[in-house]
Order: sequence, then structure tokens, then C-alpha cells
Amino acid sequence: MPTIQTGRGGDAVSALYSRINWRLLPLLVACYMFAYLDRVNVGFAKLQMQSDLGFSDAAYGVGAGIFFIGYVLFEIPSNLMLPKIGARLTFSRILVLWGITSACMLFVRNVPAFYAMRFLLGVFEAGFAPGMIYYLSCWYGPKRMARAIALVFVAGPLGGVVGGPLSAWLIASLGGVGGLSGWQWMFLVEGLPCIALGALVWRVLANRPADARWLSPDERRLVEAEVGGSGGAAHRIESFREVARNLRIYVLALAYFCIIFPIYAISFWLPTLIKDQGLSGSTHDTIRLGWYVAIPYVAAAIAMYCAGRRSDRVGERRYHSALPALAGAALLVMTPYASGNLAATLTLLTLATACMWMAYTVFWAIPSETISGPAAAGGIALINTIGLSGGFWGPAAIGWIKSSTGSTNGGLLLMACMAAISCVLILTNKRSVAAAKADAHAA
Repeated sequence: MPTIQTGRGGDAVSALYSRINWRLLPLLVACYMFAYLDRVNVGFAKLQMQSDLGFSDAAYGVGAGIFFIGYVLFEIPSNLMLPKIGARLTFSRILVLWGITSACMLFVRNVPAFYAMRFLLGVFEAGFAPGMIYYLSCWYGPKRMARAIALVFVAGPLGGVVGGPLSAWLIASLGGVGGLSGWQWMFLVEGLPCIALGALVWRVLANRPADARWLSPDERRLVEAEVGGSGGAAHRIESFREVARNLRIYVLALAYFCIIFPIYAISFWLPTLIKDQGLSGSTHDTIRLGWYVAIPYVAAAIAMYCAGRRSDRVGERRYHSALPALAGAALLVMTPYASGNLAATLTLLTLATACMWMAYTVFWAIPSETISGPAAAGGIALINTIGLSGGFWGPAAIGWIKSSTGSTNGGLLLMACMAAISCVLILTNKRSVAAAKADAHAA
């Protein structure tokens, strides 16, 4: 795991954070990789499931996105409880329940059951991603936060890298085994590991630095000083009541909505977007498709880490999030014009995916510089709750457009519009002059 350097703490702090990185981040990466995989593997299941069960494109789009309705309804309660009951219990409960639900997707036989299981998957996973952001904020100060987020959330694209070929292989190779279709095996195989991860989290995760037995008392104090010694702390929002009344929080939430809209629209429809460029439904082409789908996520993983590292190094957030979103919008506008050309479409989708994930990664370093203390869990959850509803509207809108027009081109243009709006919102969301001066003085 790369060491997250510091400009102030010297070799001792660097060595300490190298240990912390290795102790925390690999486990969090594994958990988030399966979280992302179990959200979006329905995109591969669609290749068989839709014909087996007779779903329309509109029904699939709503079912894919309804996950986020359950998620947002239960997210704020989950995160308000997190500081009280601890990350270890929260994450373990989430992992076990969503693993069981994801595996039980194999029992879906009709559209209502599809909707119900996707909704429950969202309910049980509610609060996981913002909970991890809050958890990281307990260990990493603002000068380290963007790279810490990037290292953990790179697991989203990593889920696509692993999940694309794996899902394609399971669907193509295990169809008929034990009387189950390939898509049923896919849900079972990719859901059950989350239960084991839940048990592992319960056993090894420390709720906060003060509970970490593998840190000495001096090391715990050093971590707490790093987390609490951020510039501009006096200007941070420290109560959830302030969070709920602060206009800047809602601007951030709307910007996040506009980032999530294209990210999940691409995620749920990427296998279909690529398959429509001339691939057949043969076993050979299905496995090829799995490898093609992995390519955008490889690019996204690299781009996320580079963006987070550079953002931390120069201490800038807004432009590092807004400009990649604008570039993603331009690439999505060009994608319909490449229709019918597999190489060109894949290249544009790869670059657009990488740009949107860059915007996503650096975006989450912005709230941690605005909200502190116990309010951070609720504030991050509020932003995520409002913004993550874009995960419903994005896939659903593509499904409605495709059912109405027979093409996904209109959906790609809509995704581009949302990405451009996110750029504008992030750029207009400036910190106060007083906070900026305080940060400059502290640096």
C-alpha cells in the first residue's frame, strides 16, 4: 500500500501512517470492492436474466436503480448511529445482510421480486460508503484525506476490473449446472464472500485510533493530533443541526447527484453499451465482453489515485473535481457519434469513466474540510443521501429512453448534461474568505 506522506510530520509520522495504511486500507478496499460489485453485477445478469424472465429495458433500468431508493431512505439513520455503536458493528452488520440478500437474487422470478430484492439490497447496504468516509476522517487529516479516499474507493473500479471477467465467466460457463442459470450462479458466488468479510471486520477492525491496541499511546495521540490539527478547524460545521441548515451542504449534495447520475448509468449499462457495438450473445463473445468492460475500470482506478495524490500535494479540491467532470461531459457527448465502431466507443467510454471517477474521488475530500466531529457522519450521510438518488435516476432514465427510442444515444447526452452541471456547482461552491485565510495561516 503506498505511503501517504506528510509535509509536517517527518519520518516518524510517515512510518506510522505506512503501518496504518497496511492495517486498515486493504480490508476496506476488499469490502468496498464487493459492495460495488454486488451493486452493479446486475448489469451482466441482464444479458441472460432479461430474456429468461421477460423484463423490458425500462423495467431493468428501474430495478437496477431502485437499489438507491432503499439506500437513501436508511442512510442517515445508519450514519447517525455509527459514532454511537462504532464502525466495527456497523460495517459487520451491513456486510452480512447485504451478502445474504445479494446471494438470494438467484430466487428472482418476476419484476416485482426483482424490484423487492434490489430495494432490500439498498436498505441493507445503506450507510456503508459514507460510513467509510467518516471512518477514514477519524484516522486521516485533511492533508491526507483525498489519497486515503482514493485508495479505498479505487475498489469501485477494481470491482469492475474483477467483476467484469468474473461475472462473464460465471454466466457463460456455469449455466445449467445444478439446474441454475449462469446469472443465478453469478449472484450466489459474488454474494457469499461478503458474509465472511463481515466476520473478519468484526474480529480485526478498531473503531477509532483510541481503540487500536496495535498503536502505542504516543502513536494514538499523534494520530489524533494529525486529525484534529487541520487548518480552518474553527470554521468547520460541528453539529448536525448546523449541517441541515447550511446551504453549501445542499449545493454539494446536488453536485454529487450530478456526478453519481452518469457514473451509475454507465456502470449498469456498460455491458449493454459495448455489446450493442456488434458483439453477439455467444459464450465466446460474452467472455470477450467481460474483458472489454474491465478496461474502463482499469483506467478509472489509475486516474483516481493520480487525482487524489495530486489534489493532496497541491492542496486544491474544487478544480481537481470539477474539471474532470467537464472533460467527462465532453467525452460522453462524442460517444453517440462513434456508434457502430467498437474501438472508438470503448475508448470514449473508458476516458469518460475515468474522468467521472476522478471527479467522484476528489469530491469526497471537500465535505471532510467543511464538517467535523460527530456531525461529520450525519453530514456526509446527508450529502450522500441526496446525491446518491442519482444512482436511481441515471440507470432508470437510460432504460426509459432506450425503451422509447430504441437507442441509448439520448441517455448518453443526458449523462453529459449532468456531468457538466456538476462542474458548475462545484466551481461555485467556494469556501469563505475567512476559512481560506485561516487555512493559509495554519499551513
